[in-house]
Amino acid sequence: MIRIIGLVLFAVGVALLIFGYNASQSVGEQVVGGFTGRFTNQTMAYVIGGVAAIVGGAALALWGGRRATT
Repeated sequence: MIRIIGLVLFAVGVALLIFGYNASQSVGEQVVGGFTGRFTNQTMAYVIGGVAAIVGGAALALWGGRRATT
């Protein structure tokens, strides 16, 4: 069950990265980036959230189902 949650979280992270990339390529983002040299807060939230979800989802998918044996 935990591995499935990890895979879903991974997929959500990929989707957020795609949304972040698309947002960074929009006309409004290009105008703001031209003046400030930075992305907007919403675009950064998509990218950071996507990376965090990918890392967390991968960790859960790879190691979430293992039980400690001592």
